[in-house]
Amino acid sequence: QLVESGGGSVQAGGSLRLSCTASGVNQYYCMGWFRQAPGKEREEVAIIDRFGITRYTDSVKGRFTISKDYAKKTLYLQMNSLIPEDTAMYFCAARYWVCPSGESGAWGQGTQVTVSS
Repeated sequence: QLVESGGGSVQAGGSLRLSCTASGVNQYYCMGWFRQAPGKEREEVAIIDRFGITRYTDSVKGRFTISKDYAKKTLYLQMNSLIPEDTAMYFCAARYWVCPSGESGAWGQGTQVTVSS
């Protein structure tokens, strides 16, 4: 079960940290953050695989940081220098061995991030 938290409303230039508590997930899972804006398809934002290797979509590189704490079974997404285009519902996802995509893996219910200009 994945449960996201930390979303909210901020002004452009602000920061938020999203958290995802993940019961049943261990070091062999690939985890990631995805987002979906109204009228748009869901997109991958950041991934951290079972080796700890990270990747980011180009639009968030240098602004967002994904990390995980196995002891707390929590995935994080630190979001800095937020822009209105970051406004979306953010979802946490996890999948054993390979990375989640599309509808594969386990997904949380999402947390809303709204950035005003």
